Amino acid sequence: MEKVIVDCSTGEQTIVPLTAEEIAEAEAAAAAHAEAQAAAEAEAAAVQAVKEAAHAKLAALGLTAAEIEALSK
Repeated sequence: MEKVIVDCSTGEQTIVPLTAEEIAEAEAAAAAHAEAQAAAEAEAAAVQAVKEAAHAKLAALGLTAAEIEALSK
């Protein structure tokens, strides 16, 4: 893995390899992002499951699909 260092006053670009510490930080950040994304997806799935259960209960009470949709708004 490499990084680009740009000298803004001259526009000169230097490519240097990442240190072991920088690589570890990048890997930790990627793992944290993946964990946060998985948690968000799990939360969205749980919310969807609750909505579907609520719709099923309302349908069991005799509400039509249109009535359930109107309540969902």
